[in-house]
Amino acid sequence: MKNKERLESQILKLKEKYKDSGQDLSSYLDGLLYQRYLTYWDYIHLDTLLSLQVPRTHFPDEEIFIMYHQITELYFKLILHEEKQIVDDKSQNVDFFVEKLNRINNYYKALISSFSIMIRGMEREQFLQYRMSLLPASGFQSAQYRTIEIYATPLEHLVLPSRRKDFSENNSIEELYEQIYWKKGATDKKTGEKTLTLKQFEYRYTPRFIRIAKQLKNNTIYHKYLNLSEESKHNKVLIEELKIMDINANINWPLMHLGSAHRYLNTENTSIEATGGTNWKEYLPPSFQKVVFFPNLYTKQELNNWGKQWVDHIFNPEKIIN
Repeated sequence: MKNKERLESQILKLKEKYKDSGQDLSSYLDGLLYQRYLTYWDYIHLDTLLSLQVPRTHFPDEEIFIMYHQITELYFKLILHEEKQIVDDKSQNVDFFVEKLNRINNYYKALISSFSIMIRGMEREQFLQYRMSLLPASGFQSAQYRTIEIYATPLEHLVLPSRRKDFSENNSIEELYEQIYWKKGATDKKTGEKTLTLKQFEYRYTPRFIRIAKQLKNNTIYHKYLNLSEESKHNKVLIEELKIMDINANINWPLMHLGSAHRYLNTENTSIEATGGTNWKEYLPPSFQKVVFFPNLYTKQELNNWGKQWVDHIFNPEKIIN
């Protein structure tokens, strides 16, 4: 009898759900009757996913390079998925905030630990040859990573360090965006001209970045924290998760890239340029950029020493992995 009552209750709920769709429940049940069983490979589009690796050379390790970057972009999408939920939440619930930050930090943990694939998982000679077929493409052109930064903190925190004191929240989004720190990383050191890598990237994504930054005006993850009650702002678990996110995004992740660049692009006498012409020796060290998402969580000394461990990391990148 209980099963019959439960079934009747479910049918009533389904009728209620579909009554405004223009079709009755019977039509939807017909569709369910004719629908094929779902398979794992169809659900995740496995055949399509496995067809997306298209090397440009015959070197076997290029396929590793492609897959690793595709996996990285999927993790970036997961991070953005959580960031969007934080900024869209109206409840100011600290437990919700902490849960989403914890997920973000788990994604970063997976990314950082997996970077050994880039540091030790490819033959250097193969990389130095197939990379020439990738010009002028560069990991610098990851729009999702730039979007992660825009969701995390206001643009004035992303201004080039040497210009940061001259800009504030009173400047327009457009003014702040023109001074964003990562543009310097794809500018020719001798001429001051933008590289083709940067020109391509700006042409494709600048309107999107400006639109997102305007939508997030006073509503980034940093603002979400600032707008909490005084009691909530002193929640130790929340502060710890915010700091972990900051350190993962702005110290540990860049350090892993720096270790990889030193392995593949550094030689005894000179450094090989990155595929996008980025000034990786100046662009990657976190102590040079001093990007901090949540600056009011740190002491002045902590901010002054931000990313100083990069020198040690060059000689022992496994410290970050482990």
